[in-house]
Amino acid sequence: MFGGISLKTLTEKIFARALKRDTVKANDIVNVPVDRLLINDFVGAIVFRHFESLGAEAVVNPDNILLGIDHRIPPAEIKFADSLKFCRDKCRQYHIERFAEIGRHGIGHQLMVEDFVLPGEVALGTDSHSTMYGGIGAFATGITSSDAAIIMATGEIWLQVPASIRVNVRGQLNKGVTAKDLSLKVLTLAPLHTFIYKAIELGGEGIEALSISGRLAAANMLAETGAKNIIMAADEKTAAFIGKPSGELRMDRPDADAQYETTYEVDASELPPLLSYPHTPENVKPIGEGAEGLPIHQAFIGSCANGRIEDLEQALEILRGRKVHKDVRLIVVPASQKVMLEATRRGLVEELLVAGAAIMTPSCASCAGSGPGLIGAGERCISTTNRNFKGRMGNTESEVFLGSAYAVAAAAVCGYITDPRQFL
Repeated sequence: MFGGISLKTLTEKIFARALKRDTVKANDIVNVPVDRLLINDFVGAIVFRHFESLGAEAVVNPDNILLGIDHRIPPAEIKFADSLKFCRDKCRQYHIERFAEIGRHGIGHQLMVEDFVLPGEVALGTDSHSTMYGGIGAFATGITSSDAAIIMATGEIWLQVPASIRVNVRGQLNKGVTAKDLSLKVLTLAPLHTFIYKAIELGGEGIEALSISGRLAAANMLAETGAKNIIMAADEKTAAFIGKPSGELRMDRPDADAQYETTYEVDASELPPLLSYPHTPENVKPIGEGAEGLPIHQAFIGSCANGRIEDLEQALEILRGRKVHKDVRLIVVPASQKVMLEATRRGLVEELLVAGAAIMTPSCASCAGSGPGLIGAGERCISTTNRNFKGRMGNTESEVFLGSAYAVAAAAVCGYITDPRQFL
């Protein structure tokens, strides 16, 4: 409190509004109304079974629910096809209209931000990377299948208000350095246990300079800190992305003297291209510190972290007029049908194909090790995805490096990991 007025962080402002209170504080335990809910295909059937075990007669606010299918699309296994059939039938039964059918689908997180979640909302999903919606100013976090069932039955969820950690980003990223690199830098600011169940609030001129695609990438990637949520203030860029006048949106900013548990400073202008080295996302080093020259077998551009138009354009800054190395396979997976359509209209798909890329239908693909594009024993992949645990993208005897679309494209052309700035 300051002068009788509660000074709030972004996360606290969203909780206070949702609860219709003047103030909330870190560690308060509350039942908060949920504005948007993503149920993904991996747990969809489990969620419906949990819901029915509660004895609820109807789903509360079915229009606020999206069932996204993205992990194994189109299904190549009878078991998964049966699971999707079950989810389709349950969506019809409970009047959930937003079932992202094949042909109108995409990665669930991307669909949530494309035309569903709004700034200032409480938006949750049955996947840890639901933190991504914080890139457009929502409170967003991952939940369990049983949590989702409770939300379907009651419209609310029990939560503890997280304490906030502020990351001020000053300066702007140089050419060839992206929001992915910035995210990887943040992963190194403190031991990861520092961030568990905290709200990471990113701000400063470096964040304001990012595109919405870049902000989404950061909010997604920073789920790897173990934070409860990642959030950035909505602004005119956010409004343009959503397609609504800013006056119609909740454009919250943190109070000037809001209280944070800790504050970190990052100078974006000093960052080089970074990589996450095997086998943990926080194992971050510059490309030249052990990775330069390492041969690769697969290059992957896609995922909820980096499968948007900006990523495809960055890759083509390097691939245009060049070919994928003969010993490398480049797999490109747009994050949604909307992204795929825009890429087709702009001619990006054709350029990628000419360069030697394989284009796949929007999906998670091999990101979680459950879809097409897996790597074999002894193979090395450089990827724009968000996790590189042992066996994450295939055989446990493989390696995955995480980096920007620039870094992936440069490696795809050379056949080995290299600093992408030489091509830019």
